[in-house]
Amino acid sequence: MRFILILVSLLLLVGCLPPSQDQLRMEMDLEQMKRRLAQVEVQKVETSQVEMAGGDTQQRQGAELLAGLDNLRVEFQSVNGRIDDLGRDNRALADELQLIKDDMGLQLSSLSNRFVELEQQVSSQETIVQSQQQPEQKGEPELTAEQLYQDAIELIRNQKQFAEGRKMLESFAHKYPEHDLHVNALYWIGEALYGEKKYELAILQFQDVISKYASHSKASAAMLKQALAFNALGDGENARTTMQKVIEEYPESTQAATAKKYLETN
Repeated sequence: MRFILILVSLLLLVGCLPPSQDQLRMEMDLEQMKRRLAQVEVQKVETSQVEMAGGDTQQRQGAELLAGLDNLRVEFQSVNGRIDDLGRDNRALADELQLIKDDMGLQLSSLSNRFVELEQQVSSQETIVQSQQQPEQKGEPELTAEQLYQDAIELIRNQKQFAEGRKMLESFAHKYPEHDLHVNALYWIGEALYGEKKYELAILQFQDVISKYASHSKASAAMLKQALAFNALGDGENARTTMQKVIEEYPESTQAATAKKYLETN
């Protein structure tokens, strides 16, 4: 700028003189310097605008990053909330399962106590605990094991003569403990007691089949009929518990299907 002022002053001093080549050259240089100065000013303005634009871009990017972080925080809190909810649901489910387990334990304990009471009642009343042998009739041939069994089943199933049929089966069980029909005879003794409405004795008889011959085909039938005997005594709780045991221990048996229908309606 000082250089420009000096040049202007010199021009004023020599303004009255006719222009020379040097003077013309200086004027041209001055114009060129003005143009360069103008270009510098324009570049400065453009640079300022670029810097301002760059600053806006950075601010905008910074704002977008902050917004993204806020979204992540919200999502993180939401995920934590869902995890907490799942944790509470799992704890509630575990508590419920524990209550069911405890309840089943109490029911099984009640069932065991009921068996003890029944055994004590049978003992105190001096009921029949030994098989009675069918008296032989003089002059008639002794029945075979199979015929004795079939005659007893006929009396129980078709003629409803439960007491007489039961005595014949007790004789069969006593005489033929190793026979293939021995377990069946024990089961039908329980059926006869059930038909006589001696439900407590029937429950004990069926329990004898279940305890000693759990893998036999009659075990599931004995457990189902045992549950029905409890129901006949008005003991619905032990009846339902025994029905549930039929389903759990013999899930493929026909008795399991019957037990399911019973639990659905009782």
